[in-house]
Amino acid sequence: MSTRLSRKVALPAVLAGLVTIAGCASNGKIAPQDKISDPASLDVGSAIRAANNDAHWPDARWWQGYNDLQLNEWIDMANQGSPSLAIAQARVREALSIAGVAHSALSPQVNGNMSIEREHWPDNEFYGPGPLSNQNTWNNTGAIALDYHLDIWGKDRNAAERALDLAHSTAADARTAQLELDTNFVRVYIGLSRDYALLDIAQSTLSQQQQILALAQRRFAGGIGTQLDVSRAETPLPEYERQIEGIQESIALEKNQLAALAGKGPGTGESISRPTLALDGPDGLPTALPFELVGHRPDIVAARWTVAAQTRGIDVAKANFYPDIDLLASLGGYAAAGPLFQFLKSANGSWTAGPAMSLPIFDGGRLRSELGVQSASFDVAVSQYNQTIVAALKDISDSIITLRSLVSQAADAQRSVASATKSYNLAKEGFRRGLTDYVSVLVAQTELLKAKQELAKVQAEQLQAHASLTEALGGGLDDPANGPKDSALAPSKHISPLSELPLPGKSKTE
Repeated sequence: MSTRLSRKVALPAVLAGLVTIAGCASNGKIAPQDKISDPASLDVGSAIRAANNDAHWPDARWWQGYNDLQLNEWIDMANQGSPSLAIAQARVREALSIAGVAHSALSPQVNGNMSIEREHWPDNEFYGPGPLSNQNTWNNTGAIALDYHLDIWGKDRNAAERALDLAHSTAADARTAQLELDTNFVRVYIGLSRDYALLDIAQSTLSQQQQILALAQRRFAGGIGTQLDVSRAETPLPEYERQIEGIQESIALEKNQLAALAGKGPGTGESISRPTLALDGPDGLPTALPFELVGHRPDIVAARWTVAAQTRGIDVAKANFYPDIDLLASLGGYAAAGPLFQFLKSANGSWTAGPAMSLPIFDGGRLRSELGVQSASFDVAVSQYNQTIVAALKDISDSIITLRSLVSQAADAQRSVASATKSYNLAKEGFRRGLTDYVSVLVAQTELLKAKQELAKVQAEQLQAHASLTEALGGGLDDPANGPKDSALAPSKHISPLSELPLPGKSKTE
């Protein structure tokens, strides 16, 4: 008898096991096709190799190297009041909240419900003379339900890790936005400094031209000059005045732009005084390029966290091919008619408890398609990460090449100003003595104006190039500890049982 009963129990169990195994859908060997590039394998180029490699990584307040207190104050104001940074920070909070929702799936879920209703029963033929006919009763229910997903294959855990990785990526994006804001502010501020220098040059040139006009008029009045000389001396004045107006317009627009970057109105920008930029120290590169670059640029850190998130997404998609097991329990009561709290009495109570299992059997290829989507998303994230590294090395190389060229250009521009100044002084003195005509003075003055303008522009470009190099190196807003480990950037080759998964709350950087 017992043998016959054992067979009756064993046969359904075996059949259930076979259905479970056979019912797990095949993933069709779908897997990612791209892989992460090793930064050390990239040729950094002769410009980076020839650069000074004794410098440190940029400081988080790198703009203080320009030695301009007004610049420091305004960037602090921008970091506190910029709407773009406020948006980025709100997105970080949103991503953290989404991660919290995902992590909640790792804990047991307890829900309760209660219904209290007062009902009047009709007096008609349907109910007849029954005891509820034309009566008022309480019809109340109350229940507490427990649902705990065992997460044997790590689906919930990997989903929670994926959400946390995306939150890390969003935080790195916020640091990228801050670096972009700081750099853009510095660039506009340098442009403001350049335009003040150009304004000085234009005003100085106008003053010189006015002196030449006065000289031409005195020569004409003394009978040693001509009306043509006076007319030629008057001709450039409107153009020089137009240049001054144009530069003043640029200065006003740049102040408006700085105020907007700081999240302020144009009226606040009017209080910005002339910059006093003076950059100290030579430009150089850290010795750990390009390997440690991946941890110092926030955009690369964000790309790494995105790869890690897509890695966990693949693990979630793989876990969907396996059965889900939940532990369910409920406790409640029900009562129709009777006192208000009748449903709370033990005689009206009920309870349930036991496991529940669901498994994919025939899904029409849905799970394989979902895995294909996650694998493709992983390949996209990897390609974007690889492209970000390539772009970062290009930015650094471009900045080094530009800085090196601008050193030579600045020296050439200074020699050009010196030579043009000498020619202008000789032409002016010759015209004063009547030895040369005004054409020589006009040519020399035009050459001097152009030389001074080019020198001012080159000097501003040197400051701009320093800001670009600092931005290319990450701006001091990140360090390698903020990124995921390399082991977190590759999908699992198989579904890990619960005992092999990381503990809750552990990040992959720990």
